[in-house]
Amino acid sequence: MALVKAGVVVLDCAEPEKLAEFYKELLQGEETAASANLVEIRAADGFRLAFRRDMNATPPSWPRPENSLQVHLDFLVEDLDEAERKVIGLGGRPLDTKAPAGPYEERGYADPAGHSFTVRLVPPTAPKQG
Repeated sequence: MALVKAGVVVLDCAEPEKLAEFYKELLQGEETAASANLVEIRAADGFRLAFRRDMNATPPSWPRPENSLQVHLDFLVEDLDEAERKVIGLGGRPLDTKAPAGPYEERGYADPAGHSFTVRLVPPTAPKQG
């Protein structure tokens, strides 16, 4: 048995209830715990996120250098356009619209509280033909 087990990723924000709802819908999850200052969800795949009330939380400014990335979440998707429609429909906003360098196709967004995250295409599992 591992000495340390992964727990939950906690994001500070002014309105944890609203942010939990955003991620619950995005990840097709469920609320697993709630108190006056913390809401926790579990995504359909078991990934756990919590949102802690901090009235002084300052959202990251990425891609601007001041107050840059404080935390960054990556989510895997099979369709970037469909994921983008869902993110924006839930109140997220695009951060990076140009194609990034590197082996993966991905897009950057901010959640309604300003935390940045990336949606990235699931790498193909079949060998290349030809």
